[in-house]
Amino acid sequence: MMNITVDLERCEGFASCVVTAPELFDLDDERSVAVVLEPVDGGPRTRALALEAAASCPMRAITVSDPLVDEPSLPRRGR
Repeated sequence: MMNITVDLERCEGFASCVVTAPELFDLDDERSVAVVLEPVDGGPRTRALALEAAASCPMRAITVSDPLVDEPSLPRRGR
């Protein structure tokens, strides 16, 4: 099953992921960071939305990984 994570230390609450995929992400009002909504079914549409949201994140705080693939689908930039 696909795994979507948000690096809370990198996330600055721009909410581009929420705009791109509101069924997958929301903003935690208290911490002003993105959170992944559950459940994530891992189907092709969900995967496409997750990848699009990860690509839209200016902080590169979202990682989409698949256990069938050794590397995350969207590599992070250097810190």
